[in-house]
Amino acid sequence: MSLKFFAVAFLATTSFFATAQIDPSLLKRTTSDTLKQIMNMDAIYNRPALKYDKLPVSLGGYVEANYQYLGTDGISEGHQFQFRRLTLFVSSTISKRIKFLSEIEFEPADKEIAIEFAAVDVEFHPLLNLRGGMIVNPIGAFNQNHDGPKWEFIDRPISATQMLPATWSNAGFGLYGKYYKKDWMFGYELYATSGFDNSIIENDQNRTSLPAAKENAERFEENNSGEPLITGKIAVKNTKVGEVGLSYMGGAYNKFQDDGLQLDDKRKVNVFAVDLKTTINKTKTNFIGEWAWVFVDVPETYSQQFGNKQRGGFLDIVQPVLNRTILGWNNSVLNLACRLEYVDYNVGKFTETKEKIADDVWSVMPAISFRPSAQTVFRLNYRIQKQRDLLGNPPANTAGISFGISTYF
Repeated sequence: MSLKFFAVAFLATTSFFATAQIDPSLLKRTTSDTLKQIMNMDAIYNRPALKYDKLPVSLGGYVEANYQYLGTDGISEGHQFQFRRLTLFVSSTISKRIKFLSEIEFEPADKEIAIEFAAVDVEFHPLLNLRGGMIVNPIGAFNQNHDGPKWEFIDRPISATQMLPATWSNAGFGLYGKYYKKDWMFGYELYATSGFDNSIIENDQNRTSLPAAKENAERFEENNSGEPLITGKIAVKNTKVGEVGLSYMGGAYNKFQDDGLQLDDKRKVNVFAVDLKTTINKTKTNFIGEWAWVFVDVPETYSQQFGNKQRGGFLDIVQPVLNRTILGWNNSVLNLACRLEYVDYNVGKFTETKEKIADDVWSVMPAISFRPSAQTVFRLNYRIQKQRDLLGNPPANTAGISFGISTYF
């Protein structure tokens, strides 16, 4: 897809709203589910959007921009101004119980335009819905719930983007559903999609890397292994306590046969994740976390720098400290927050010495965020990070400040 296509699409969207300004009363925010009925699996559709009069199409999106000054062991690249992404949502109710939503993301730094989600949903019953198209695999919580304005931190979690491949989407089909009664909700998702390829152990990072598979755009037309990647998740929520999700993603990643000929052993990747979201009602303190384990069948001929086990996750703690009218914005919120992160890219010991393999990173990131509305967030973060190499040499120390804004539109 070309940059020209995205530019035309964006200009068409802005032109549409420019025309709609003739009668602003016809522009309406689409209604969303009540808070009590929303689970993490609803993040794809639980986004603000604008609808014009009786047109069956709703439009929306979000934008992120920031300033960053980081240094590692006293060496810095100086002041950096970044426009990370612009995302456009288009949704439509095609007919009764049939709807469509697409998410197109433009990342200038990577010169990349990606269709992250574009699927048709058909509702047979609240517990039985069919989804087909470009699907965001529901592994953990962040992959589906990745919109910038929802988070108090500018950088996406290390474990979600450098160990897991967020945002990770593939062509496929599956089922999902929800059931709720009083304060309890149960949800499930189960999808069969295209999947990973050999790049997870053949990449320029010289380590096992699931995110390396994102570079292979051919996965949208050809599944390397010829077998489906299965992703499933179950989640339980109590409106007074919080939500817990358990998810799995796995399947063969290598091309082990071709034209009926056996080329290699079938090698699999398996990912298990647990996520949680809860709030202490008395203090309004929010906790959002995710932890994942990655298991990859690495050929014995590979060196030990390609690990067959990885683990990591993050925990966000957000404490509202002011909730009142500030600078004329009603119900604006000032938060203090902190993100704790850890990733071990190679869990295990060296065969020869029995010493632990390092190759890990941890980070602490205190933050202040200001929300003039729920759709917009100003964020000030300070990162403290230590990263060790394979041999466990003294860690590289990274520290620095980030300031940015992210908003739905």
